Amino acid sequence: MLQLLGMKSFSNPKSKYKPKQFSTGTLLALVSALVLGGLFMYGYTRISSLSDQVEKLSSELASSTALLAERTDALGRDLTDVNDVVVGLAQSLIRSDLTIKGFQGVVGDISGRVSVLDKLSKTDPELLQKYSKVYFLNEHYAPIRLVEIENQYLYTDSEPAQIHALVSRHVQNLLRAAQIQEVPLYVKSAYRSFDEQKYLKSSYAATYGAGTANQFSADQGYSEHQLGTTVDFITTGLGGQLYGFENTQAYQWMQDAAYKYGFVLSYPSNNTSYIFEPWHWRYVGIKLAVFLHEQNKYFYDLEQREIDEYLVNIFD
Repeated sequence: MLQLLGMKSFSNPKSKYKPKQFSTGTLLALVSALVLGGLFMYGYTRISSLSDQVEKLSSELASSTALLAERTDALGRDLTDVNDVVVGLAQSLIRSDLTIKGFQGVVGDISGRVSVLDKLSKTDPELLQKYSKVYFLNEHYAPIRLVEIENQYLYTDSEPAQIHALVSRHVQNLLRAAQIQEVPLYVKSAYRSFDEQKYLKSSYAATYGAGTANQFSADQGYSEHQLGTTVDFITTGLGGQLYGFENTQAYQWMQDAAYKYGFVLSYPSNNTSYIFEPWHWRYVGIKLAVFLHEQNKYFYDLEQREIDEYLVNIFD
């Protein structure tokens, strides 16, 4: 053993000896080997520990991933269920909304019909009847309310004229528009009662004969004037007469503008009731007057049922 360590043995075992000194390089090599061995062991141990930890983490990660996937699938199924519920609710809301709108439409329609019926109940049904030898107004009929036509619109102050209260503003708007455009247009006559018409017809019959009078004058109860919605217009240059009105600027203006104010010519040329009366204009409401103008028709061309549809809007 001593030889292996590089030491010489002495013959006297009891004698003292001195061990051989190691060189610096040998010591460094020995220390390095020891250190490296220690580091190796530490590293190996550390790596083994880290490997165990990595394996454990991998296992935990795999477990967590699987759990996450499972929860994700479950959440997806839950979301699908929620989406189905939402879609169902949305469809229910749509159906409910349609039902409500349908109900509102029905209510609105009923309300509208009630409003129309209420309006019609307050509107004189005689105002759009086809008189002139067709319908008869009894001797007691008169408009609900009559008002005086302002003097500035009368042909002569000595002949006052009345008109249906709700027609008053329309005829005044018409006459005001004519004045602005410097068209000489005035009112010759308007409302006539049953008795006034009777007296007028009698005087015409006495003057022209009954046959001739019947061609241009209605019997009492058949005159549009008794409604209070009809006006005989006149202009200057005719000596206070109605005949010849068709040849005047005023008549041409009436043809072009009267419908805008709700007035229509009752008896055009070739009508089946009376002779051509270019001065005789009846208020029928703006809506009906515009329709007749656009269709190039006259009031008596329409069936009564067609005319009646415009009654509710006559004063709009």
